Amino acid sequence: MDISHFILNSETTLCPPGNPSLPVQNALDIFARDFGKVFRTSLTFGGPERAQIQVGYDTGDELDDPESFAVRFDRHAGRTVLKLIGKDDLGLVYGILHLSGTLLGVDPFWFWADREPVPRTEIRVPASDYASRPHRVRFRGWFINDEVCLIGWTDHYPPPRNVWAQVFETLLRLGGNLVIPGTDLPRNGGQAEVASQMGLYLTHHHAEPLGAEMFFRAFPESAASFERNGGLFEQLWQEAIERQKDRNVVWTLGFRGQGDCPFWEQDPEYDTPERRGALISRAIRRQYDMLQAVIPGAPCLTYLYGEITELYRQGHITFPPGVAKIWSDNGYGRMVSRRQGNHSMRIPSLPQPDEDGPHGIYYHATFHDLQASSHLTMLPVSTVLLVDELETAFEAGADDVLLINCGNVRPHVFTLDVFASLWRDGKIDAALAPLTFSRRYFAGSPERAAACLEGFIDAAISYGPHEDDRAGDEFYHHPARSLVGHVMRGETREPAEDLLWATDRLPFEGQVAWFEALSAPAIERFAALESNCLETAAELTGCEATFFRDLMLFQVRFHRSGATGLALLCRSIDAFLRKCYPQAFVLASQSLWAFEEALSAMTAAEHGKWRNFFRADWLTNVRITVYSVNALRMFYRSFGDNPDYFLWHKQFLMPESEKKIYLENTHRNPPSDDDLARRLQECFGM
Repeated sequence: MDISHFILNSETTLCPPGNPSLPVQNALDIFARDFGKVFRTSLTFGGPERAQIQVGYDTGDELDDPESFAVRFDRHAGRTVLKLIGKDDLGLVYGILHLSGTLLGVDPFWFWADREPVPRTEIRVPASDYASRPHRVRFRGWFINDEVCLIGWTDHYPPPRNVWAQVFETLLRLGGNLVIPGTDLPRNGGQAEVASQMGLYLTHHHAEPLGAEMFFRAFPESAASFERNGGLFEQLWQEAIERQKDRNVVWTLGFRGQGDCPFWEQDPEYDTPERRGALISRAIRRQYDMLQAVIPGAPCLTYLYGEITELYRQGHITFPPGVAKIWSDNGYGRMVSRRQGNHSMRIPSLPQPDEDGPHGIYYHATFHDLQASSHLTMLPVSTVLLVDELETAFEAGADDVLLINCGNVRPHVFTLDVFASLWRDGKIDAALAPLTFSRRYFAGSPERAAACLEGFIDAAISYGPHEDDRAGDEFYHHPARSLVGHVMRGETREPAEDLLWATDRLPFEGQVAWFEALSAPAIERFAALESNCLETAAELTGCEATFFRDLMLFQVRFHRSGATGLALLCRSIDAFLRKCYPQAFVLASQSLWAFEEALSAMTAAEHGKWRNFFRADWLTNVRITVYSVNALRMFYRSFGDNPDYFLWHKQFLMPESEKKIYLENTHRNPPSDDDLARRLQECFGM
């Protein structure tokens, strides 16, 4: 009998631990679901005397580290038995999901990549013992932030439990243990409960210390002043502690204003850095003392974000000992302060060599800033840069926490996979990462798929002097809508102040030319890449082809159509400023049609279970861009085609012989915008 291999088939039986906790039971349910997909039958649970898989806690101190597990193979009653032991609940969860991956072939991103396990009648695996290794980062996970696609995907608000379960399962399969389960969602939505039941630690948004309810929601008629209403703040903090005290939580401490802004915007008497820092320090100390009185030794963190970083660097804020200070990137991959409006100080955001720890990192795989960020498409920044930044941060001691802003997950799986390798191992070969990823997901043509991944980064617009000044999907839409608004309001004699972050202080027509000069060459780059993606997709089959189209082809089309729409919009505005109104109208129509292509690309990626995935695109908001550009071309018809909206038709499209004899009752039907634009386009040869 072969004892060097372990055999699974439809008759395999699993012995669970006695009275499993909710996290372990959830993991067992996932394994049973995966088993059913592979063997097309239900997994049988039984006692240890006949079970081929035995799952239990480490009772003999074989494992040293929290969250660790080991797989051992023994001979029992003439058969090979797999024994999985875990140090604790999370150790068993990770171990069970490890078996799902290694035995049943379930990929960590199976749900997002539409990659179901292959049905089998028997699986033979080497009977080789395995022991997990400690993760490089103690607390590691995701902030599900700006999650509008998850919100709009179903008809329920907030997203139902099954949506959260898929997100959290993926995080656990990647070795994560920490989550902020959404942004400002109703507390009765169940997202925190699902995360906790699946074994994850909870933590909180930096604007919601201790996970407490926003002050103005609880006390809408009271002043959000800690000086005047400190007791009310403490009431909310105490309620949050009591509500979560039986869960695994890494508690967030902090004090900001309502609506994620500095508190002094609502309490202007704090008008000096000293006074502001003193109040923040006092509020945080009070939160810490209240928490430790209920849960001694509770782990805590605080975000050095925005104004807090500046006050801390100036020495105006102090934190209790042992509180992990969380440093943030700028949303574009660099560990420097983020751009605020038109101002980008790029102050380094890492602990100094002599600075007391612990420290951690809040890093963006996706970002939303109303400027050039990546929200619906992946971060177009060199993988080498991203890995270098995080490895440097680890070396600086910021390795106790790694919290990744994962957005809506689906568009960002490549980046999230890279980050998971870093929190597991502390390093990754960044240059090989695209090929490594492509070999897993696009095995039919991995080299070409990897070249498309790399080409996406290379094709991105570089709009500034820094390596991370790379344009994401929002670059085509927020500036476009801003330009439209300035034109329609007649604000063209002065620079658009809200675009100085990109153009510096150019005159308005210079700002228009700046965006056109950057977006026009990008059209050709993304068009060439789109052609490569189409050829690559043709070489793939099944789920590989589907995932490649949804990941790469969608994102490339989104950028190509966005660059086209922005370039044509700029040419349209230039023609309008030169009083070439019919030509401006045609160019605005061409811009509109290009932006509508982005909507078509989104719809094409909404097949099957993904139906309505982009329904709540409220941040990049392509539909509002279409609305804005359509409004602009209607506005243009007021210049020369008004009041009858037939004059351009008569001037440019009607035969000369008809112009002299036509009767208004038979010829005066105003053409639609699209019809007029297409006919003028042909007339002008545009």
